[in-house]
Formats: sequence, C-alpha cells, structure tokens
Amino acid sequence: MRHTTAQERDDWDRHWTDFADRAAENPAQAMRRRVIRSLLGVVGANARILDIGCGQGDLVAELSVRYPGAELHGIDYSRHGVEVAAEKVPRATFTCRDLLTPGSPPPDRATWATHAICAEVLEHVDEPEALIRNARAYLAPGCRLVVTVPGGPMSAFDRHIGHRRHFSAAALRQLLESSGFTVEKVAGVGFPLFNLYRLVVISRGRRLVADVAAGSLGRESASLPARLAMGAFRLLLAIPRPRGRWGWQMVAVARTEP
Repeated sequence: MRHTTAQERDDWDRHWTDFADRAAENPAQAMRRRVIRSLLGVVGANARILDIGCGQGDLVAELSVRYPGAELHGIDYSRHGVEVAAEKVPRATFTCRDLLTPGSPPPDRATWATHAICAEVLEHVDEPEALIRNARAYLAPGCRLVVTVPGGPMSAFDRHIGHRRHFSAAALRQLLESSGFTVEKVAGVGFPLFNLYRLVVISRGRRLVADVAAGSLGRESASLPARLAMGAFRLLLAIPRPRGRWGWQMVAVARTEP
C-alpha cells in the first residue's frame, strides 16, 4: 500500500472550514450515529470513550449528552477541527495528532479507552492499517471498537472530499484482523433506504460538489428537487435501526485482546 506523503494528504483544516456545516446537514449522519450507539454495548458510569478521527466533535457532543458520566477523548489530524470540537464540548479532551505517524500516547492516555469509535475515517487514508494500529495504543485490553466506513460505489463528492476506497465486509474484516483486533461482527446496514440515498448522491455527480461549495445544500437557494430529496431522506433515514446485509454502510465491532 502506497505511503501518503504530507503533501498528498487532504487539507483537513480547510475541509472542516469549508464543509463543517454541510456535513452536519447530511441525512446519513443521524442514521450512522444511531447505529454506532447501538453497537457500543454497555457504557457504564466509568466508561472512557475515544473518538478516532473526531473532526469537529459532533459525535463527541452527542455522546456527552447521552453518557454524562463517561470520560471523552477525541483525536484528529486537523488542528482547526480539534479547536472547534473543544469549544463545542468543553468537558472532553481533544488532541491534534497524525495517527499515520508512529508515536506513543501520553502516559495518561496509553491503554486508556474502554470504548472506541472510528467513524468514516479509514476511507480517507492510503494506509488505514497504520492508522488503526497506531490508535490501538490508546485502547485498554478488551476495549470495544466500533468502526464505520462506506461501502458500495463512490460518488463524485466522495472523490472530491478525498475518499481513497470503499470497503466490502471482507476487506474491513481483514483490515481489523491484520491490525491485531478480534472481530466480533462485520455487516452492511441500511438496505434499502441508505442505498437509495447513496444512488441519489451518485446520480447528482459534480452538481452536488458545486452545491456544497456554494453553501446551498439544504438552503433556500438549493433547487426544489434537492430540498425535497434531502427532506425526504432525513425522514426515511430516521426510521429505527436499518437492517439488511446488503446495505452500503459498512460497520464492524472488534475488541483488543483482554
């Protein structure tokens, strides 16, 4: 697998500056977070939750409300994302770190997390195994890790925001096992509604990139069909937990060795 140089890596400071609001409006986000919560298992009062690739902290903010007794820590490559996240969730800890580069966690964070999440991150890097291996040093023995990555075909917008690849269930399992995790579950969820949403995104092609760049997605300046489609999918993807092994939202549950 080709190593990604510093010059080739995505500009995540600019990404979170340009696309933060649009990411929050994505109808798939609520569905994905609902699936993550359902897979985290029992989160007790003494839980320590790590968000690997926390971005601007939206998931950590949601977990902070849902699990008020848990300690929360987010790690991201983007300094801007980490700064926004720290303002959003003052009680959490956020660290700016490139997890593609080897390095040890601070002593108080080594083998720290009882639960960890890596949501929509691994598709953005050329060396996902290196990232997840380096993140593993933060995880306590027996830590429960929930991973989400996209499956199915790529859209023009996926390529625009730096997706290197999409995953099959077999590829995601192999990645986690080769990184030293015991895999409990890998599945594709969201069939058929999420797949239908993705087909709409794919069909819009470069027009979606232009809408997002113009700041018009979900706004009055968007076309009427676009507004209607996004509104419909916000309702459809809010239906209780999507099921079906043919879904294009890939999820996995894995553990570190106890």
